[in-house]
Amino acid sequence: MKMTRIQFLRIKTQASIALISIGVIGLLSTVCAYSFYIPAGDTSYQWLWCGWVSIIFTVCVLLAVGLSAKGVHFFYHSVIWGLILMGGIEAVWGLRQIYGFATSNHSLYAVTGSFYNPGPYSGYLALVFPVCLYEWLRLNAIKKQRTWEESVGYYLSFGVLLLLVCVLPAGMSRSAWLASIFSGVFVCSVHYPWRNWLKKAWKEYHGKAVVALLLLSVILITGGIGIYHLKADSAKGRLFMWKISSLAVVKKPISAYGIGNFVYAYGQEQEKYFAKGSYDEDEERVAGSPEYAFNEYLQVAIEYGIPFLFVVLLVIAFCLWKGSGEGRIGLCGGIIAVLVFAFSSYPMQIPGFAVTFYFLLAACVIGRSKIMLLFFISIITLLGTYYWKYNQYDACKNWHRSKMLYNIGAYQSAKEEYEKLYSELKNRGAFLFEYGYCLHKLKQYDNSAIVLEEAMKHSCDPMLLNIIGKNYQAVGKYEKAEGSLIRSTHRLPGRIYPYYLLAKLYAEPEYQQPEKLKRMVEVVLTKEPKVQSTAIKEMRVEVKKLLKQIN
Repeated sequence: MKMTRIQFLRIKTQASIALISIGVIGLLSTVCAYSFYIPAGDTSYQWLWCGWVSIIFTVCVLLAVGLSAKGVHFFYHSVIWGLILMGGIEAVWGLRQIYGFATSNHSLYAVTGSFYNPGPYSGYLALVFPVCLYEWLRLNAIKKQRTWEESVGYYLSFGVLLLLVCVLPAGMSRSAWLASIFSGVFVCSVHYPWRNWLKKAWKEYHGKAVVALLLLSVILITGGIGIYHLKADSAKGRLFMWKISSLAVVKKPISAYGIGNFVYAYGQEQEKYFAKGSYDEDEERVAGSPEYAFNEYLQVAIEYGIPFLFVVLLVIAFCLWKGSGEGRIGLCGGIIAVLVFAFSSYPMQIPGFAVTFYFLLAACVIGRSKIMLLFFISIITLLGTYYWKYNQYDACKNWHRSKMLYNIGAYQSAKEEYEKLYSELKNRGAFLFEYGYCLHKLKQYDNSAIVLEEAMKHSCDPMLLNIIGKNYQAVGKYEKAEGSLIRSTHRLPGRIYPYYLLAKLYAEPEYQQPEKLKRMVEVVLTKEPKVQSTAIKEMRVEVKKLLKQIN
């Protein structure tokens, strides 16, 4: 039977839609990319996956554009349903972890999905929530007989929505809860004509409306206080990180510190802040050595500068305006969820999360224009090629294997392996610390100090300063050793170990300083640690012996 022109065009359109869906879902699946050969928190495999799949995405979309222009219009639909599919997979993954059918990626938490901890995992579910909610509301509003595609979409969105509601509370992420609430309110406020209803209620029931507003205010305030006290130290820690990050931004608001230099800037500012001495006990207790600012806006301002942050926010605002004008409310809700979540977390530092956000922005802007779609493809292709070419996955895999030698104390063998990996992993603070520590244990003190000084640019962990101080002490450079250890006490004054090392330094026969030793011994004996441990007890016993010896 001869195929008609209409049938041929329909087949081309369906093939175009299928190709776009394959490309989009392939890149969105970056969030689920997982490798057993590297630690769960390492993102190098996701970047490699992103590089691979970006090529597939480019080929699929270019073929789709060539086959049918109508298929191009399905791009934003493919983003919506791709997100709902990924959200469903992540939600089921989390449920399996909760009920013990799958292992968590972090020993301290029951549910992490494909992520390393429940914070970003919950944030991803919060991102999918408004997209799923809007599709369910939209399809539920169709009163006439639905098509089979609409029926499948209705039940799929409703099922995933239920899964998200079940799993989100288990993540215990207040940031994700707030992101879900704000984005959900936005979606519902657009879908339902609340403005007219509220105006009418205000006119007819003015007194009752005032009472209702007061009650709502009390509930919101009480709920906010309750959420804060749910994990009070965590909240205080975030506030302190923002305080130090803001100090770094004020120092270089325009020129900034450069890409990837957040930890260096943060470590310097925290050290200066504590060195002044005008801080309270809570700040000392909650301070840490974060890899991220837990606020994407501050992190961008530190690394790129305030002007760049302003441009980024303008682009996002344009995408929201364009998307809301095109009626893509669910996608706009997803963007709002990310913007709220990014205020107190680090979603853009996770490849799968970042790729998803880029697709949300693109889906709001790309309509019937092939030019916009081709522009987006070119960006994805360039980024994918970069991540594929300069990926560190193989090096990280070898590092993970060599780490077993480091953990069992085979420092000579570990050092030989680390030397081979140095050129590829010299921008990773954790790798440089292990390499430098191997050199320290092998008594190559000068080389160890050089490697650890380099590590200081990529990590704000005060343990680096402790080992640098021990290196200087071992070669008789006592003043430099004292300087490094004092810097360590300023960087994190709540740690007892650097005070213990200073006590040992002041007890050195060639550098005896009895008064300083007494002060350090007093600190070691009286300072209250975050967690009591055997190591702290041993340190306290040893400093008592040091004091007796010097007396």
